[in-house]
Amino acid sequence: MPADPSPGFAGETPMRSAGTQQRGAADRPPRAPATSAVEVRRSNRRSRTVSAYREGDRTIVLIPARMSEAEERRWVGVMLDKLAAQESKRVFGDGELAERAERLSAQYFEGRARPASVRWVTNQNTRWGSCTPAEGSIRLSHRLQGMPEYVVDYVLVHELAHLLVPGHGPRFWRLLEAYPRTERARGYLEGVVAADRLPHLPAARGE
Repeated sequence: MPADPSPGFAGETPMRSAGTQQRGAADRPPRAPATSAVEVRRSNRRSRTVSAYREGDRTIVLIPARMSEAEERRWVGVMLDKLAAQESKRVFGDGELAERAERLSAQYFEGRARPASVRWVTNQNTRWGSCTPAEGSIRLSHRLQGMPEYVVDYVLVHELAHLLVPGHGPRFWRLLEAYPRTERARGYLEGVVAADRLPHLPAARGE
């Protein structure tokens, strides 16, 4: 599965500047219920980076002032997911990864996808996962470690589906429709790749 950036996280509460527009609750993008309220702050001084941090019971997301509403909604989702992953820092071992693959196969493919091996690898920097149907082997990139569990599960389901359908034709994508978080996981991974492509400049104090 090709890797289709990783926005920075503010480690401390930024100072407010005259160029920062603070959005009220009515202007916040729709979002599934979360453990804290979300506040989006647009800054004219911020042009190439997106960051987020916790402030009490709120999550603050800092974005460039020029960003569109659609981009804002997407980035809020990406940053909330990345903060949650950063806070959990849970990494599955190869054994647990294989157990998850077996459970996902039973749940979504009636147990028909039976990998001979499932493991993490460190040599996949342009793909999230790969599968060799002839050998029954599935490999996941170590870059997925620490990402939300539903994203890891999506990549596992994607590779399990390849044990049943090698290519990416209509039948393959119909199989993936069984996993309810397919679109959300794909959006998350696309956001990670998009952020990696942004030029990261040193952040000015106050951003």
